[in-house]
Amino acid sequence: MGKSVELKITEWVLSSLFDALVQPWLENYDSVKSKNSNLTKAYYNTAIYRLRRQGYLKLALKNGQKFLEITKHGQIRTLIFKATRQRQVKWDGKWRLVTFDIPEDFRNERNKLRKLLRTAGFFKLQASVFISPYQLNREAISYLKETGLVDYIRILRVDEIDYDKDLKKHFNLK
Repeated sequence: MGKSVELKITEWVLSSLFDALVQPWLENYDSVKSKNSNLTKAYYNTAIYRLRRQGYLKLALKNGQKFLEITKHGQIRTLIFKATRQRQVKWDGKWRLVTFDIPEDFRNERNKLRKLLRTAGFFKLQASVFISPYQLNREAISYLKETGLVDYIRILRVDEIDYDKDLKKHFNLK
């Protein structure tokens, strides 16, 4: 498998584990395998190894049994991953505008936010203003709350824009 496929498997395993938060080590492969029949035990173990090495998972012992536990860092990473998998619904005729003013001390988080918005399908109007015909999903809002970025962001629902022909064309809207 190529690196991009391995990365997708790693993200997918982390996302699956996040849904359960803590599961016994031996049961994880079986539960993840049932959702993806192409996943081999070797790829699963490689994904778990990478996630532990990167600090997204940790091994915990409980009653003599090994458990995988997702770390706070892993929870935030998973929220970012889930936030980028936005389901598109029929457009309701309203625009979602995200504006932010994040201090320079949080430059890394600001860049992550921009990437999240772009991958969630938002279009950059200005450096700190993004727009989409679709709302941010629940995971994206959770990410903003978990990281504290919600204090620097405003999300607006706009009924009309003076000239939105170019935006409608960009988003393939009628």
